[in-house]
Amino acid sequence: MSEEKKALNFIEHIVEEDLSNGFPKEQLRFRFPPEPNGYLHIGHASSICLNFGLGLRYNSPVNLRFDDTNPIKEEKEFVDAIKRDVEWLGYVWENECYASDYFQQLYDWAVQLIKNGKAYVDSQSSEDMASQKGTPTEPGVNSPFRDRSIEENLQLFEGMKEGKYAEGSHVLRAKIDMTASNMLMRDPIMYRILHRPHHRTNTDWCIYPMYDWTHGESDYIEQVSHSLCTLEFAPHRELYDWFLDQVVAKEKLRPKQREFARRNLSHTVVSKRKLLQLVEQNVVKGWDDPRMPTISGLRRRGYTAESIRNFADTIGIAKRENLVDVSLLEFHVREHLNKIAPRVMAVLNPVKVVIANYPKENTEWLKAENNPEDESAGDREVPFSRELYIEQEDFKEEANRKFFRLKLGGEVRLKNGYIIKAESCTKDKDGNITEIQCTYDPKSKSGSGTEESLRKVKGTLHWVSVPHAIPVEVRLYDRLFTDEAPDSHKDKEFMDFVNPDSLRVITAFAEPSLKEAQVEDHFQFQRLGYFNIDVDSSPGKLVFNRTVPLRDTWAKIQEKA
Repeated sequence: MSEEKKALNFIEHIVEEDLSNGFPKEQLRFRFPPEPNGYLHIGHASSICLNFGLGLRYNSPVNLRFDDTNPIKEEKEFVDAIKRDVEWLGYVWENECYASDYFQQLYDWAVQLIKNGKAYVDSQSSEDMASQKGTPTEPGVNSPFRDRSIEENLQLFEGMKEGKYAEGSHVLRAKIDMTASNMLMRDPIMYRILHRPHHRTNTDWCIYPMYDWTHGESDYIEQVSHSLCTLEFAPHRELYDWFLDQVVAKEKLRPKQREFARRNLSHTVVSKRKLLQLVEQNVVKGWDDPRMPTISGLRRRGYTAESIRNFADTIGIAKRENLVDVSLLEFHVREHLNKIAPRVMAVLNPVKVVIANYPKENTEWLKAENNPEDESAGDREVPFSRELYIEQEDFKEEANRKFFRLKLGGEVRLKNGYIIKAESCTKDKDGNITEIQCTYDPKSKSGSGTEESLRKVKGTLHWVSVPHAIPVEVRLYDRLFTDEAPDSHKDKEFMDFVNPDSLRVITAFAEPSLKEAQVEDHFQFQRLGYFNIDVDSSPGKLVFNRTVPLRDTWAKIQEKA
């Protein structure tokens, strides 16, 4: 096996084998088929990257197809969000398709199945049908309506289409085998009655096809060569093929379904139903809440499309499900942001520093590097004055030798600036430090080239000038769940593991260069983490989301627990 072949995932091996067996490369076509009943999440990102990645690898078209067959749960908002997310991830589809485009063809095929004696209208209640389904070890029982005449079935099915019957009064079922070992083959439902308006067809239809009937036939209509699904659809493959058997013409391409394992992400849930629950119960502030694992939420939090694509590439495609540690995703986010994010200074938990020997009315503009990882990023100037903010945790009155930040009698360098020495501090009546009095060494300015400026001190602190600082809202996000697999417990609900500290909102102070920042701009707050501008920002009010800390602090917290 060549090195190139070794690098292929098993889905690509399937495609390569088909090509080597004579399948025409020009007939390769893939699709990403979301149901528009919610926002896409990180699990969908793997499927998007797989299908569109195959399209790029083989220079083949990829369709974006919405499996919109359930008007109860589907909305145009979700369609728009899905299109936006796929585009943001960097992919371009050839055709924008909808299962609803094929309703008439699907209906016509269903009529033909009735005429061929392979489908019938069942008038039992859903409870009766369920009781007759059997079990994995016991065969099912035929419906009393299974042997209706073709004429009666056609008449009833047409009446269903024309809206003559109430919801739940009839369904159309495929006539296959109620004793089949695969329970999905025990006369599956093909159509149900729903008197609900559809987001695209409005009230044109009051019967809607089931997913299993729609999926393969839509692939066939679009001439999709490889229909890639997650592992839970493996038992559906037999039914997928049976339905295709009823309609495929010999001269046309027949799609093949193949399955890959879902990737679950730790400390979150990727079930649309559970994500909807989080939204409806106001645990989060919408589908795009930055704590959500939705692609829209990750984007709003500051994750980049490249980091998500790199993550999907790293975890790969497999045949078995597993739990992927969210730290791996965060690693890829840090790795990409480290390359592209400008470095700026902001103080999240401020305490004032007064430099006693610095001229009161003086302001200096110090040169600061924008990004050491990107030479083309250039420099900027930051204001320096007599009064500064530093982080409260960067100062202690007394500390041991391993504390390399500011302490009484000790020296630190201010980033891009001078060496200062703490001389004294002021406290309020509760003993909280409100001000630190320092002196500075005028000859120690960074980059001045003097011998004093080259003098080494062990600590370097970030800071902002008090008269120039801009107040900003900072949203400190953490993991939404305290448990790595919150929906895996039989005796507890996933909601029991919601992290009460998943969001903390503070007012911070930032350097004035950030006044011109735009929504979704990324920054590294030096020594603190990566942040981006949230859509809630407005003129005069900047809102920052913490994307990720500089390091994986969660792992350390877990070790101590």
